[in-house]
Amino acid sequence: MKILFAGGGTAGHINPALAIANYICEKEKTEIAFVGTAEGLESELIPRLGHRLSLIKIHGFERTLNLQNFKNIFELPASYAASKKIIRDFAPDIVIGTGGYVCGPVLLAAARMKIPTLIHESNAYPGVTTRLLAGKVDTVAVGAKPAAEYIKSAKHVIYTGNPVRPSILSTDSFDARRRLKLDSRPYIVFFGGSLGARDFNMAVVDWICSAADKKEYKIRMGTGKLSQYDAVLARFKENGLNLENYPDVEVSEYIYDMDVVMSAADLVVCRAGASTLSELTALGKPSILVPSPYVTANHQEHNARAVEKEGGARVILEKELTAEKLGGVIDELAHDKTKLAEMRRCSKRAGTTKAVEEIYNEVKRLTAK
Repeated sequence: MKILFAGGGTAGHINPALAIANYICEKEKTEIAFVGTAEGLESELIPRLGHRLSLIKIHGFERTLNLQNFKNIFELPASYAASKKIIRDFAPDIVIGTGGYVCGPVLLAAARMKIPTLIHESNAYPGVTTRLLAGKVDTVAVGAKPAAEYIKSAKHVIYTGNPVRPSILSTDSFDARRRLKLDSRPYIVFFGGSLGARDFNMAVVDWICSAADKKEYKIRMGTGKLSQYDAVLARFKENGLNLENYPDVEVSEYIYDMDVVMSAADLVVCRAGASTLSELTALGKPSILVPSPYVTANHQEHNARAVEKEGGARVILEKELTAEKLGGVIDELAHDKTKLAEMRRCSKRAGTTKAVEEIYNEVKRLTAK
């Protein structure tokens, strides 16, 4: 089987594609290729994993009327033509989209070329690309049941849950802590998404600066893209903290060994993207969630509240986020082993690990036609 994946921009669109690809490759001999953009995180992550990646030029539309939107309109014909050429050259049996504007021209071209198509929507409120493609692709797989209400034009909708990378599920917590050379102190992991989040990052840095001298925790922070990393380092400098003197605090632009880091974590502080939550809950990790307020239909808060309702997370809205408030919740949870154990059980109860299996079954159904 040959499968072409389209998706990118952020890790939340890339990781589900990798999870699906890995599962299918385990099931049968499969040739995999990806389509993305040069600006998206896929241009770095996919080649690192040794997969074939083709690039097209396309940008998302902003919500205000501006010159950039007009420029983006003129990219559409070229991106569609480039997508058709990639599809002809690779000759896939099916094309799968996992989110991001790059899915638009690729899946539209595949549908018009009569190639089976499937798009996976991870959020409870579908993105613009999914809503536009719903009536054109063969199947829309949704990670949250409420998403189906917003894509009534779809030919076929199935509920699968959100894919989780096999590496996340296969990493043993004890072995992960050994590999990271952790001691008995709580290991707290922070990340505001692959592209970073300024206000989130600044609050985290301020808390780290207030807590570092106490040496109560081992800390790992992923800042997001390079500009965010530079801003974080500048904030540490403003606060008078030299990271070289604090080996218990590790800061990087991106956490490439996320499978190991997340498996080892005692508490995760992060955004509430659907892909992130699917991995947290699959592992049963307690979390403090700070949903992004800058997303369509405030879907991250809906995601976060669902896990909080189950008892697996605590939610702090960004407008309420301060170093003091964050520190209070961390101190409350991290040293209460009974509470963390209960949160682990509740988080696990909110998760699913069957999404890739359901998607694979649908891929087989579509390609059998």
